[in-house]
Amino acid sequence: MSSDARPLPASIALRRASPGDASALAVFAATAFVDTFGPYNRPEDMAAYSAGAFGEPQQRAELTDPRSTVFLAERDGEMVGYALLREGPPPSCIADTSAIEIARLYAGQRWIGAGIGALLMQRCLVEAASRSRRTIWLGVWERNVRAIGFYQRWHFSIVGSQPFQLGSDRQNDRVMARRVTLEG
Repeated sequence: MSSDARPLPASIALRRASPGDASALAVFAATAFVDTFGPYNRPEDMAAYSAGAFGEPQQRAELTDPRSTVFLAERDGEMVGYALLREGPPPSCIADTSAIEIARLYAGQRWIGAGIGALLMQRCLVEAASRSRRTIWLGVWERNVRAIGFYQRWHFSIVGSQPFQLGSDRQNDRVMARRVTLEG
């Protein structure tokens, strides 16, 4: 298999992350974020945000927070993607106060298009349903057209917007939501 070949999604294992994954998740999360947004933002803003969001202490705190659930996608022991579900008050444009947030959903750059995002999305929907949540929501950068299209294919609709602070740059995220059902 060449280095460009993509595996079938069936070869990907999904599991719930534990505090022992904090170090590896910190590296993966920072890399995925920079790969996704670095080309479109100032390096100093990327560095400022990454320093506050993706260090090992921050990941360990998320992994031990009872309101957060992290799912890892792995292939042969290599992390290839992850999703972070978070309980908490939704923005005012979400009418369902019991809604759950997909705070992060990333595939590693070389795994985009291999079905990692779909597997993670399906796992998030199963988890939301198991918690009897009726609504699932997320924020996505208004300029991330590819991600917006992915979420629309999963039946998310734009319901509002919210600010996102990237270093010194105040950006705008689209808030997208959908009913929790297990159909794609």
